[in-house]
Order: sequence, then structure tokens, then C-alpha cells
Amino acid sequence: MEIKKAEFVISAPMVSMCPKDTKPEYAFIGRSNVGKSSLINMLTNNKKLAKTSATPGKTLLINHFIINNEWYLVDLPGYGFAKRSKKEIQKLDQMIRGYILQREQLTNVFVLVDVRLEPQTIDLEFIQWLGESGIPFAIVFTKADKLTVSKVKANVEAYKRKLLETWEELPPLFLTSAEKRQGRDEVLSYIEEINSSLK
Repeated sequence: MEIKKAEFVISAPMVSMCPKDTKPEYAFIGRSNVGKSSLINMLTNNKKLAKTSATPGKTLLINHFIINNEWYLVDLPGYGFAKRSKKEIQKLDQMIRGYILQREQLTNVFVLVDVRLEPQTIDLEFIQWLGESGIPFAIVFTKADKLTVSKVKANVEAYKRKLLETWEELPPLFLTSAEKRQGRDEVLSYIEEINSSLK
């Protein structure tokens, strides 16, 4: 897939304020500071599309970007360690879950996981919740350039083993590096494949 056009559409504080459109939506989510904005910018070939920040937890709204006038890339707030009050965390959690469970146009969720870390409970719980809710998803490992090839492979294998403790089969897995533009073609081809099957 060639991305010719990627434009910001709206930042919505709740699912009812998302675009009134029937085009398929692909949501990207992960723990704070997992490299989500960098990955989105790499996928869309636009360094300024999603705002990257050194401060975790900057995305606080549901951000819609229209791609090639055909589908939406949705940037969801991160979950996890951002310094927020209990009330704020609850509000964000409601917004994320509301979007994922209620948005009919949502076609697939890409869960971003930092490949440098051992499997984190917070990620595994979120993945489990997606599965129990019947939401199609894929796992995208980020920051693959930060480790040696063999270490990346070992960490991905460890993750697979952990998932297979509770899952009969694994979801699609992608290995990416925003720095090296690794995994871009694979993720976009996967989206293209799903889009074609919807027609």
C-alpha cells in the first residue's frame, strides 16, 4: 500500500463525537511511551502527523486521521504509567473501552508492545480483555532497533510463550522500528488485506 495522503480529521473526547463515517478504522494503542506517535508517523510518511513527546501520556483524546480517503488511522490514548490522578485514569479508561466496544467502524486494534521489555502484566491484561470482548487485534513490537537481532528474537519468543499459556493461537505479530522504518510494509499490507476483504 502506498500512502499518498494522511490528514488529521478530529480529536474526540468520547466515541459519540467520532466522525460520522462508515470507512474502516484501525486503532493504535499501547502503554505510555511505547513509541506510538513515532510508529504512526513512520507508517504514514509524515513526521508531524502524530505529536511525539518525551512526556508519556500526551494523547488524551481519540485522534482520527484519514488515509488515502479510504480508511482511518485512530490514535488512542496510552494506558499505564502516565502521571495522572485516579479520576483521570478512570476517565481515559472509560473513553478507550467505550471506543473499542461501541465503535462499529473499528476493524482492528494494533496493540503496541516495547520489544525490549519482558511481558508486562498491563499489556497482557489488555490483550486478554480484547480477546474476551471479541475484538480483532494484532501485536506490534516497537523499538526493534534498540536491541541485537538475537535479543529481539528471544524476547518475541518469550512473549509468544507467555501468550500461549492462555491463547490457543497467536494473533498476527509485527516487528517494527520507527527509526529504521522496519515493519512498515508488513503492517500496511495487513491493513490493505483487511480492507480488500471488506469490499
